[in-house]
Amino acid sequence: MSTPVYNRVALIGLGLIASSMFWAMKRGGLAGDVTGFAKSEASRDTARRIGLCDRVCDSAAEAVADADLVVLCVPVGAMGAVAKEIAPHLKAGATVTDVGSVKRDVIDAVGPYLPESVHFVPAHPLAGTEHSGPESGFAELFDNRWCLLVPVEGSDPEAVAQLRALWEGMGANVDEMDADHHDLVLAVTSHTPHLIAYTMVGVADDLRRVTDSEVIKYSAAGFRDFTRIAASDPTMWRDVFLTNKDATLEILGRFTEELFALQRAIRTGDGDHLHEYFTRTREIRRGIIEAGQDTAAPNFGREVPKS
Repeated sequence: MSTPVYNRVALIGLGLIASSMFWAMKRGGLAGDVTGFAKSEASRDTARRIGLCDRVCDSAAEAVADADLVVLCVPVGAMGAVAKEIAPHLKAGATVTDVGSVKRDVIDAVGPYLPESVHFVPAHPLAGTEHSGPESGFAELFDNRWCLLVPVEGSDPEAVAQLRALWEGMGANVDEMDADHHDLVLAVTSHTPHLIAYTMVGVADDLRRVTDSEVIKYSAAGFRDFTRIAASDPTMWRDVFLTNKDATLEILGRFTEELFALQRAIRTGDGDHLHEYFTRTREIRRGIIEAGQDTAAPNFGREVPKS
């Protein structure tokens, strides 16, 4: 058994990321004791039933008591309120981190509530599925995925290194990034694509000349994967767009310009422009596969169900 990176870890929020962290920590012997808390009583009951966390607490204050690491796994819009609630109960020397996909807003919301005696090291694991809730997690979620650490001004290097060791122990590749740059990068790679997926599924729902049964029955891979993305947790994504407003709007504006250019090419029959554009975008896909962030297997790596 390996030596734990942290003696006690508290997970605040028990959804996909928190539950996957618990199973990954247990797989690697990375935490001596893990406490957990979820706002929903039903989620706490589920967590207890499936053995998620060594101890599920009925308050966030109870969960963070004596914790060496506190992980905020709640929607980004709730981070500030949770930080305010737990701040008086944090142990001196503890590290507080998060898993939110927006960083600047989380830093601004959480930082002012934390006492000077604790370390604040924001983070963002770039991993997930469209599923949510305590039963959605699995130990392999972070394997060969990236986790971005976003230290704030004055972050203790030892606290950053310890958190890096935890994420690496859970299977992730780790990098560090400035908060504002993080939010711009994620607006490109995650936030705007989600918004486009939500929009396309909404368009299909509004287009009454195509029936619901046809949309479901004849879903080709492209639309099917839009629906997978659009099935993601609505509370989380509402908060993401409201808290990463500027970067998302910037990338959405650029997307709109590109879309208008493609519309023009289609309208005018400019096949050369379309072919050149699609060739360039195809190279991005190849780069993702070469970086080990997806598989080249057909059907986006999903196994074909056996008949």
